[in-house]
Amino acid sequence: MSDSLRQLSEQGVAVWLDDLSRARLQTGNLEELVRERSVVGVTTNPAIFQKAISGSEVYSDQLRDLALRGTDVGEALRALTTYDVRWACDVLRPQWEASGGRDGRVSIEVDPRIAHETDRTVAEAKALWWLVDRPNLLIKIPATVAGIPAIASTLAEGISVNVTLIFSLERYEAVMNAYIEGLERAQANGHDISKIESVASFFVSRVDTEIDKRLDKIGSDEAKALRGKAANANARLAYQLYEKVFSGERWEALKAAGAKAQRPLWASTGVKDPAYDDTMYVVELVAPDTVNTMPEATLQAVFDHGQVRGNTIAGSYEAAQQVLDDVKGVGVDYDDVVRVLEEEGVDKFEVAWNELIESVSGELERMGAEVMPAGATKPAGSGPASASPEGSSK
Repeated sequence: MSDSLRQLSEQGVAVWLDDLSRARLQTGNLEELVRERSVVGVTTNPAIFQKAISGSEVYSDQLRDLALRGTDVGEALRALTTYDVRWACDVLRPQWEASGGRDGRVSIEVDPRIAHETDRTVAEAKALWWLVDRPNLLIKIPATVAGIPAIASTLAEGISVNVTLIFSLERYEAVMNAYIEGLERAQANGHDISKIESVASFFVSRVDTEIDKRLDKIGSDEAKALRGKAANANARLAYQLYEKVFSGERWEALKAAGAKAQRPLWASTGVKDPAYDDTMYVVELVAPDTVNTMPEATLQAVFDHGQVRGNTIAGSYEAAQQVLDDVKGVGVDYDDVVRVLEEEGVDKFEVAWNELIESVSGELERMGAEVMPAGATKPAGSGPASASPEGSSK
C-alpha cells in the first residue's frame, strides 16, 4: 500500500498534527507519528488544550505542585501548556534541524480573550516565546483587525509566528503584508531574518459548513449543487494570492537577505459533513510550500485511503473564482460569511479557554484544600480565582 502522507511530503506539503496532549507525549505517540506518519509539525489551540487537560489525571502531579505553591490559575495554565509545548518542541527538534528551521515547529496561541487588543497580544507573544524558550516554537496570533499590527510587531522582535483564524482572501493579503512589514522591521532591529519562520493558517472546512448552511436555506437546485465546493475554491484562490505577494520587488529584497516566504497552512481540515470524502481538504489542496495540519482522524484517513494526485491547485484559479461567483450569484454574502466565521472562531477559543480556566481553578482549589496544612495561608495575590489575561502571561 502506498503511503499517501509520504507522497504529500514529496509534493511539498508539510504534514503537521493538529493536536497535542501530555498523554500523547508520555506514551511516545507523537514520536511514533513522526516516525511512521511523516508528521513534521504540531499545532495547538485553546480548544485542544481544554480537551487535553480537563479531567485528565496525567496533569495531577503538576497541578498538585502548583496548588502547593499557591499559584494562580493564569500562571498555572501557562505552566501546564508551555510544559507540553516545550516537550513537543524537543521531540520535533530533529525535524527542525533537518529542514533548516522550516519544519519541526510547534505552535502555542496567545490568550484568546485579548484577540482584539494589539499591545497585550504582543506582550503575551513575547512572554510565551520566553517561557517555552525553544527555537522551533511558533506563536499563534489571530488574524483579527487588532491582530494584524500585533503580527508585524511580534515578528519585528525576531519571534516566529503562526497567524491563525484566517477566512477571507482580503484578510489573508493583509496578513502576508504584515509578515513582510514585520521582517523589514526585524531586519532594521538587527535580527537575522533567515531564522524567522511564519505560516498563515487559512481555515478550510468551516467555510463549507457556513456556506452550505446558507445554500441549504436557499434550497434551489443551483444552490444545492454548490455544496462542499466553496472552501477548497477559497483556499485555492488564497494560494494564488500567496504566489502573487511572494514574487514582488518588496519581497525579493527580503529574500536576498535570507528571508523565507510565509507558507499557507491549511487548517480546519477535518471534514464536518459525513457525506463528503474525509480526505477532501487534504488531497484537493496539494501544492509546493504548503502545510496541512490535520486532526489525527484525518491524518489516519489520508494514510489509509487518501489519493494524492500531484498538484491539485495549479491551473484551478479560474474555476475556483467561478465557484465563489456562483455562490454569490445564488445569494450567499461572502463578506458576511467570513465575518461570522472570524467572530465565531475567536468566541469558540475564548469559550474553551474559559472552560479550561474553570476546570483548572477547581482542581487547584481542591488540591490546595487537600495539601495546605491547617491554619496555613496562601501567598498574597496568588488565589486560584484570578483568571486575568495578565495572569496567563506570566
